[in-house]
Amino acid sequence: MADALSVIPSAVLRNLADKLYEKRKNAALEVEGIVKQLAAAGDHEKISAVINLLTTEFTYSPQANHRKGGLIGLAAATVGLTSEAAQHLEQIVPPVLNSFSDQDSRVRYYACEALYNIAKVVRGDFIIFFNQIFDALCKLSADSDANVQSAAHLLDRLVKQDIVTESDQFSIEEFIPLLRERMNVLNPYVRQFLVGWITVLDSVPDIDMLGFLPDFLDGLFNMLSDSSHEIRQQADSALWEFLQEIKNSPSVDYGRMAEILVQRAASPDEFTRLTAITWINEFVKLGGDQLVPYYADILGAILPCISDKEEKIRVVARETNEELRAIKADPADGFDVGPILSIATRQLSSEWEATRIEALHWISTLLNRHRTEVLHFLNDIFDTLLKALSDPSDEVVLLVLEVHACIAKDLQHFRQLVVFLVHNFRVDNSLLEKRGALIIRRLCVLLDAERVYRELSTILEGEADLDFACTMVQALNLILLTSSELSELRDLLKKSLVNPAGKDLFVSLYASWCHSPMAIISLCLLAQTYHHASAVIQSLVEEDINVKFLVQLDKLIRLLETPIFAYLRLQLLEPGRYTWLLKALYGLLMLLPQQSAAFKILRTRLKTVPSFSFNGEQIKRTSSGNPYSQILHSMPSGSQFSEDGDVNSDVGSSHGGINFASRLQQFEQMQHQHRIHGKAQAQLRSSSTSSSKLLDVQEVQRPQEQHRPPPSDISRPSSRSSRKAPGQLQL
Repeated sequence: MADALSVIPSAVLRNLADKLYEKRKNAALEVEGIVKQLAAAGDHEKISAVINLLTTEFTYSPQANHRKGGLIGLAAATVGLTSEAAQHLEQIVPPVLNSFSDQDSRVRYYACEALYNIAKVVRGDFIIFFNQIFDALCKLSADSDANVQSAAHLLDRLVKQDIVTESDQFSIEEFIPLLRERMNVLNPYVRQFLVGWITVLDSVPDIDMLGFLPDFLDGLFNMLSDSSHEIRQQADSALWEFLQEIKNSPSVDYGRMAEILVQRAASPDEFTRLTAITWINEFVKLGGDQLVPYYADILGAILPCISDKEEKIRVVARETNEELRAIKADPADGFDVGPILSIATRQLSSEWEATRIEALHWISTLLNRHRTEVLHFLNDIFDTLLKALSDPSDEVVLLVLEVHACIAKDLQHFRQLVVFLVHNFRVDNSLLEKRGALIIRRLCVLLDAERVYRELSTILEGEADLDFACTMVQALNLILLTSSELSELRDLLKKSLVNPAGKDLFVSLYASWCHSPMAIISLCLLAQTYHHASAVIQSLVEEDINVKFLVQLDKLIRLLETPIFAYLRLQLLEPGRYTWLLKALYGLLMLLPQQSAAFKILRTRLKTVPSFSFNGEQIKRTSSGNPYSQILHSMPSGSQFSEDGDVNSDVGSSHGGINFASRLQQFEQMQHQHRIHGKAQAQLRSSSTSSSKLLDVQEVQRPQEQHRPPPSDISRPSSRSSRKAPGQLQL
């Protein structure tokens, strides 16, 4: 200290602490000259003493003017040292850096000015303090004082462009942790500061910023949603530059960055989502095998974006989705089907139809390429696929059915599918009403109609819920009678009496069709077993003919007028040959209320039946409009009809290999079960209603009973005159 005081005049020291800037500046020039002389003399001990004096007595002084003078004095000393300043930087720089956090904004400003002048002198030797300087500049970039910000900006530009970029001692490995720690700062000035550093360092050929991109990529994406347009633009520009480098680089760490992009693709900010999905698109094209472990995550990011409200995002997402699906990865190379299948299944719950559709395309693709692996996860996805059958979108339902059909190629899974489908129809009546026809028809196309109907019939034959069984059979019957997809099945049933395959199908369906009288009658009319149809109609009792039955009968009568039953109407041209058909139709007519529309439709049709019959070559006309009278007259004595079109002298209980007597008994037994069930249900409802009414009455009467006077003589019998004889009206 004494050495310094002997070198620097007291007047200089006094002016160095003056409140006027000009006096401090002049004093600093005096210090510069003194240090220059000492450096020329090689007296570094006194130089150190001078620097120590400036530090302890001035920069660390509680007086603001002293601190200002100390800073300008240190800068002047550095200028005086020129090329020999490097050996004294350990003394000079720390007090200046300490002044960056001074409470006085003017002191912070002079600290920036001092460090700027110091940096200009020492240049590359300044790099040893880079980490501390970077930290200080980062804080000053967000300083509350505009002048300090401006001074910090000038210092920052000098350090970036003239020192770091020209230094061969700069360590990018040590810099990246500093950068990463600050990338999530929200202050716009700090963000600009950081993007500026990233851009400058990336432009230096000897610095490989691309290799460290995963460390600060998330921070750059975070800036894309900044409220400042300038910051968004700078971040986007930096990202675009890096993406171009990735395209031209032979070695890129796609994996770490893919994780970041997947998260950013779900950002609430539209611009961030678009940029992220664009990057993912490029990664899918360039990444190759590196991205195999990240396929599931990438798919999880793409599928929601397919339904994005922004068209640009939807377009890029769809393109990326197609490119990803086109990659044929092999499980032997580390490709795991499970996570991708899980993502696709989860997206079936998406609120967006387009996303659900693409998820189903993925499941279908995986089934086609990796069937064995997918079936291992069948228990995990089966329930979700079944629930998807209730989707409000027809397109989704059709795709789900294709997936189910693909799974059901194996007999075991086919049986499981149909069982679960019936279960879903049972627990969700709306599914059967709204989607039943669509589901059954599509499955018939995809899995063979006969196979589907046989399996459904087998399951429904033993169905414990009789009401559901009846409803389900009626639905299946209506589909069978009306759907174009089942035309071959109808043609086969029409040959039930002459074709073994048709007979087998008829018998297979018959057991479950017994749950519904109208379904059985429809099946018999379709199979042209008119004699049996008539027998079924004759077997119906009072309990069978209810509102539900009449509604189903109305539907059948209207269906008889459609092209599907054209063959039946043409057979009416030969009443002598199709006697049982006429009897069956008249039987249905007798069951219909005369004022109903169905009655009028069927009666009108029967009136058109020709009033003549064919008996060999002879045509006999009848005087009556009733065809039965002439038919009976035209039949040879002793002859009987077994089934229409086949006159036999002896009628057995079977025809065409079908034991109709046994079938009729089977039908009657099933209907008996339904009657018992119906009575039990009615009694249960009646009992429940009576109980509720009784409770209501008791609640009403209870308050009245509390005030009712007791009878005068409860044991006294009533007088004879007050008794009412049975059947007598008492006035």
